Amino acid sequence: MSFDVDLFVIGGGSGGVRAARIAAGYGAKVMLAEEYRVGGTCVIRGCVPKKLMVYAGRFADEFEDAAGFGWTLEKPRFDWAVLKARRDAEVTRLEGIYDVNLMRAGVEIVPERAVIDDAHTVRLLTSDRLVRAERILVAVGAHPVKEPAVPGVDLAITSNEVFELETLPERILVIGGGYIAVEFAGVFAALGSRTTLLHRGDKLLRGFDDEVRDALAEAYAKRMDLRLGRTLSKIDRRGAGLAATLDDGSVIEADQVLLATGRMPNIGGLGLDRVGIVPDAVGAIPVDEFSRTTVPSIFAVGDVTNRANLTPVAIREGHAFADTEFGRKPTSVDHHLIPTAVFSTPEIGTVGLSESAARAACERIDVYKASFRPMKATLSGRDERVIMKVIVDCATDRVMGVHLFGQDAGELIQAVGIAVTMGATKADFDRTIAVHPTAAEELVTMRVPAVTKHPVGVG
Repeated sequence: MSFDVDLFVIGGGSGGVRAARIAAGYGAKVMLAEEYRVGGTCVIRGCVPKKLMVYAGRFADEFEDAAGFGWTLEKPRFDWAVLKARRDAEVTRLEGIYDVNLMRAGVEIVPERAVIDDAHTVRLLTSDRLVRAERILVAVGAHPVKEPAVPGVDLAITSNEVFELETLPERILVIGGGYIAVEFAGVFAALGSRTTLLHRGDKLLRGFDDEVRDALAEAYAKRMDLRLGRTLSKIDRRGAGLAATLDDGSVIEADQVLLATGRMPNIGGLGLDRVGIVPDAVGAIPVDEFSRTTVPSIFAVGDVTNRANLTPVAIREGHAFADTEFGRKPTSVDHHLIPTAVFSTPEIGTVGLSESAARAACERIDVYKASFRPMKATLSGRDERVIMKVIVDCATDRVMGVHLFGQDAGELIQAVGIAVTMGATKADFDRTIAVHPTAAEELVTMRVPAVTKHPVGVG
């Protein structure tokens, strides 16, 4: 059977780009189709532009804190148009780098929508061209959904449209309790918008350690209007703005309502039915540990598989796929131990098990904690605390989880994640010499457990 290419990649996001480049590096003939912009959600309208906005918002705290260190500043003024223009220019620059890197690797980029025609054929819709491929990789990601589907929901925007706003909203309602909602609420509050964060649950960030979740709620309640345990009933136009009615009858007036309540895999019209691939209950493509679908020639990586929906995970999956299929190095990805950060303000970094998850998994655990005022706050006067938490399996002394809350938690957790991934023990932490004076030294100076927990009903 003759093929036009060895690999056809549908989707030019982080996972697809990495797979294409690595496969091409092994000598494969690769074609990649992207209907929007190469770079995917993360680079174009996700973590990269959002992090630039996070940086912008944090200058507000820096300007306030400077007075405690002897600086006298005029009242600063923020210009949304300048931030937007510079942010968008950086995104365009990064998109160009992605294009260049793919072309240098020998990957042919096709700026069209591609769908599956059969197990070895991809159809390019604009040109109506058929491409025969020995292997097809689906890396089309996911899209935000407008939920709950209440009256007036179409008046709201999502994390896609938020990057298109031409002006900073004076009032914004953010709905959701995950990464995206938490981060954007923090951004808009810092930039000066009167911000309300609404979440139906009693805590933000489901799946994170409860103490970190509580600390975030306490910090956010000081920075914005935090509404927990409430849901949206409808959205109406009111004058030049919007009015959101909640389940308790209260009304929140805002210039924008941002829905950040979830994302769905981009499988619509992809042609999965033509080859017999049946999506799972949430619309994701089921795959095995090597990203293989039920069709031997078709693979999938990234958010479309709904395994762990994070950019670095998609990149790792794409790389592992290329190593396995073209590098003759069978490689699977461990989705159970993933360092991650939430770029809230204060920031969160975490790796491994939460305290409750560790208690369920281990016969007995020790929990080491440190909660303190950061050194910078002693002069700035800022009412903020750092929390560090290390969870240890008593039977093996292995560190099962580390949870950080405070400035630079994301940077710290990347380094800590190496140690935890390698199987570091509490003794390894203890014999590491502290770097002083830093906040991170607390990770290696905690000697007495704050809590020792047994399984339910024991001890």
